[in-house]
Amino acid sequence: MKARLPKEYQNKGAGNMNDMIRQAQKMQEQVKIKQEELAEREFSTTAGGGMIELTMTGAHELKSVKIKPELIDPKAPEDLEDMIIAGVNAVIQKVDEESTVEMEKITGGMNLGGMI
Repeated sequence: MKARLPKEYQNKGAGNMNDMIRQAQKMQEQVKIKQEELAEREFSTTAGGGMIELTMTGAHELKSVKIKPELIDPKAPEDLEDMIIAGVNAVIQKVDEESTVEMEKITGGMNLGGMI
């Protein structure tokens, strides 16, 4: 005896698969558009209690670093170097977190791996 699906589920496999493929293609297009938007968007953050301000694009391109003059001490360049590193890392984290949030809005939190 063969197992049979209820009538409402019979002969719907191909249609459902086509719908899923269309939805995946639509989602892929939305992700591509959002990635392009994020790549052009600028993100800013500060470090050292506001002594350094950094701006980076969503494509991780550092656009500007502004340093308050009073922070520049020729006798302690390591302090400035450390603050710049902390600032760059903070702005990268901000870009990555915002990108993740925006992508999850489109994908519903699904990990699409190599599909996108």
